[in-house]
Amino acid sequence: MRAPAPAGPRHIDEGRASKHDAALPDAAAAGSMAVAIKSAVEFVPASHSLQALRLAVQQCRGCELYKRATQAVLGEVEGDPQRDSPVNMMLIGEQPGDKEDIAGRPFVGPAGKLLDRCLEEAGIDRNKVYVTNAVKHFKWEPRGKIRLHKRPSIGEVQACRPWLEAELDAVHPKLIVCMGAVAAQGLLGSSFRVSVSHGTPQRQEGYPPIIATAHPASILRARTPEDRHSQTATFIADLRRAAEMVGAG
Repeated sequence: MRAPAPAGPRHIDEGRASKHDAALPDAAAAGSMAVAIKSAVEFVPASHSLQALRLAVQQCRGCELYKRATQAVLGEVEGDPQRDSPVNMMLIGEQPGDKEDIAGRPFVGPAGKLLDRCLEEAGIDRNKVYVTNAVKHFKWEPRGKIRLHKRPSIGEVQACRPWLEAELDAVHPKLIVCMGAVAAQGLLGSSFRVSVSHGTPQRQEGYPPIIATAHPASILRARTPEDRHSQTATFIADLRRAAEMVGAG
């Protein structure tokens, strides 16, 4: 059941993430946080069907982020949100934005619209890929009457990891595409740099091949139209590389 909306400010473009190439805090720094971070593992059901996960994730109390979010946002194959069969590709972003938090679906705001256009340009049918986030609750801070996106900590990413693992088990992707540093460093380590190794297949034990690229929200924050055009072209090129690897269409 959808949780009641939190009191206070809301409604802001989710494209306010930190730069996609910034490093996450290291584990020692995360361990010194005042707020204790638990894990979602006890809330993940034994059944990893998407239907079971979608129901169970709304009860997750694995970290403190649920307290201020409207609802948890699980991933989906657009047009077939309950699909449990294998997919060619899983796209992982950072966390739901304001619009996703309200709608209960991933990538439905401005960054999602850009993602749709770039997937189409790259020859990838979004209805055939699973799109999700590393963190399932919207982390924000108030700025006047708006809810301003706040980057999740490494502890929060780790706390939410059991949900991502369950999603991987449900859809068995041939390839993972990490969009932005939070997703990429969550799987590949805090030293990984998207700007250095984007578009290059990475191997991590226990996972299918991984390709990292920019987050669409970072492209929306480009300082000039020329920068936005260049970053979009690079993003599409990375997606085309991913499509070539799995034969997605």
